[in-house]
Amino acid sequence: MDFIKDNLPWVGLAVFSGGMLLWQTWTAFSGGAGVSPMQATLMINREDAVVVDVREAAEFGGGHIPNSRHIPLSQLDKRLPELEKFRERAIIVNCASGNRSASACGALRKAGFAKVFNLSGGISAWDQAGLPITKK
Repeated sequence: MDFIKDNLPWVGLAVFSGGMLLWQTWTAFSGGAGVSPMQATLMINREDAVVVDVREAAEFGGGHIPNSRHIPLSQLDKRLPELEKFRERAIIVNCASGNRSASACGALRKAGFAKVFNLSGGISAWDQAGLPITKK
């Protein structure tokens, strides 16, 4: 106990960093594998990956990745047939920050989609990387 008291800041840092590692592991298993905006761009250009935006209509209207398909998370189960034709292609799911898209990735995997990826950091990371956003 003396060691913990004497090194409380370091013990706290170790616990915090371990918790963050566990959180990342948990989200990777519950959703799709995370991809950076640059990795997503390569997948779109080289593999003809499909981008699915699961944000609400107002968020989508404020700006989205060009050619992305808008299917709000709340409607995903009902609108899965729209994605059936893309079952063999990579699907990149995005939202505002990556939380809703992780849930959507999990739902798509349960529905049998194998190549599902979560855009790490969501549309915010895409925008910060200087990649195009459209309102069309």
